[in-house]
Amino acid sequence: MSIPLIIISFVVILFITLSLHELGHFITARRCGVKMEEFGFGYPPRLFGVRRGETLYSINAIPIGAFVKSVGEDDPTVTGSLASKGPWARLSIYAAGPVVNILLAFVFFSAFFMVPTDVIAGNGVMVHYVEEGWVAEEAGIEVGDVILEMDGQTVRKWGDLQNIVAGAEEGEEMTLLLQKDGGQEITSLIPEYDPLLERRRMGIIPCWNVVAGVEEGSVAAQAGIMPGDTVMGVNRQAVYSGEGVADAMGAVGEGEAVELILYRGREEAIVVSANVTAAALGQSGLLGADLHWVDDIHIEQEQLSPAEAAFLGADFIIRTPEMIAASIPLLREDPSKALVGPIGAGQLTIEAVKSTGFSNVLLIAGVISLGIALFNFLPIPPLDGGGMLVAVIEGFRRGKKLSPRALHLVYTIGTAFLITLMIMVTFSDILRLYEGRGFGL
Repeated sequence: MSIPLIIISFVVILFITLSLHELGHFITARRCGVKMEEFGFGYPPRLFGVRRGETLYSINAIPIGAFVKSVGEDDPTVTGSLASKGPWARLSIYAAGPVVNILLAFVFFSAFFMVPTDVIAGNGVMVHYVEEGWVAEEAGIEVGDVILEMDGQTVRKWGDLQNIVAGAEEGEEMTLLLQKDGGQEITSLIPEYDPLLERRRMGIIPCWNVVAGVEEGSVAAQAGIMPGDTVMGVNRQAVYSGEGVADAMGAVGEGEAVELILYRGREEAIVVSANVTAAALGQSGLLGADLHWVDDIHIEQEQLSPAEAAFLGADFIIRTPEMIAASIPLLREDPSKALVGPIGAGQLTIEAVKSTGFSNVLLIAGVISLGIALFNFLPIPPLDGGGMLVAVIEGFRRGKKLSPRALHLVYTIGTAFLITLMIMVTFSDILRLYEGRGFGL
């Protein structure tokens, strides 16, 4: 997908999320009796407008977001102004925008999870790594074994293992049918609960291939390929079958460099490279490395039901505070990746779509909408959270308003802080682009 089309998609996302945010404020304000002078799509200068009743609906030149304008604005002496309403009415009006963004994020996430995805399936799932001290090791499962069945259920995809384990009763012993050393073997184990992942598991890392051996002196040996490695990609092309490796290597000529992405042990993916010799091109396997594969590997399309997708969408939102807490170390290590503005969000959208497809636009749209909601919930005037905080304070004071001087002071300080923050984030986003850095997608 071309970068201009991705950018257009990002602008449309931003327009929708910000416009519906303001629409939430607009509808709630009208229901609370606030007189609305204008609802504008985009930002001035105004192109044209249509008046319906007391409200002007305008189309403006800058097509990012929207705005609402009420009579009297913050003047409590003006009948029908926002400031003239009671604290709990104002609380609902301020909260309406972020709440709409949360609901919109739920729609985007659910739609993303409903998009059909390509998954790798085969006759079983191979074991790449067995964690020391876990039940899989005690059951005799080894690297290169293929799990064919678990508790009588056929295993064809990585997700099958997790689903079968998750569906078992606590403490239930499970029987596994393994393909081991050319024959079949039965073993059993009781999955253990992992408090870090908050689920039961066996203690293995799955894969589709394992390097069974490396010929001494071969190009594979010189490149550092070792028995037990899993080959994930050749020359930046993902491989999931022996045919895929052959096709990728077919494009490599004698004397050319080949780059291999490997997964080793519990480490992250590592990259090795080597210059290909004529002899290596004639060898079986991969440059002298003997690869064992799961039988009948192929790509299938998988799609969740609307109910399953909605559950995952809601779960994603519910787990957001947990994910934010987990990202605090990243914020300390590299604030430029944790805090982004519109420019950074646009760059992230481009990287996500180019790396894993256009469906990620829905995921990014949900993240943007949820981010707008959370940012606006911050209790900093003039954000919605600041208005909510003032409304709550006045509500507990039985409607007694804070002094205009105090409000002016906190709004001035809050505005100065937000402007400073926006300048810093924008500068960071531009610097990231200038230096050619990305988000690692």
